[in-house]
Amino acid sequence: MKIPSTSRGGPAAVARDPALFEEFYRRHVEAVTRFLARRVDDPHTVADLTAEVFLAVIDSAQTYDAARGSETAWLYGIARNTVSAEHRRAAREKSLGTRIAGRRLLEPDDIARLEERLVAENEGRRALLAMAELPEGERAVLELVAVDQLTVTEAARALGLRPVTARVRLHRARKSLTALTREPASPPRRSATSAVTPRSTV
Repeated sequence: MKIPSTSRGGPAAVARDPALFEEFYRRHVEAVTRFLARRVDDPHTVADLTAEVFLAVIDSAQTYDAARGSETAWLYGIARNTVSAEHRRAAREKSLGTRIAGRRLLEPDDIARLEERLVAENEGRRALLAMAELPEGERAVLELVAVDQLTVTEAARALGLRPVTARVRLHRARKSLTALTREPASPPRRSATSAVTPRSTV
């Protein structure tokens, strides 16, 4: 069955109707999984966070405004918040057993599929690592545009910014990243003649 390109009634309707929610999930789950796989390197965590993102859709449905951007941009905003919350939670956890105990079990086929997705997103994770030194506000816009392939307007929607602010931050981020990745200039090489010719003295 062909999945509609947009939700009937938007996320607000999706949150109320199980059939619409299933369509919404099937339409967006791959994009959300790719987004998370660029930021998390464990298949169990990707699976858990994917579920959390779609559960958050139900709670956040009323915040979606079609005039401000696409469903994908809105979902990426939710996914960014979910990843940030996971990083904070992981930083607080001292015991590996605590993480495993709270994790739902995956079938072997599920793990293999998510591991393939993680490998496919290696390049995206490397790109995000290269941006790690940028200020948070600039890095967030550059991530969504350069890595997640949103438009500047969609990135602004995902981050709750005005488009003009997102454009300014994107410009600064690209300029800063270029400066960070540029190789230092090599010192000029002395010619063989200058190396052996003594300076004249007065």
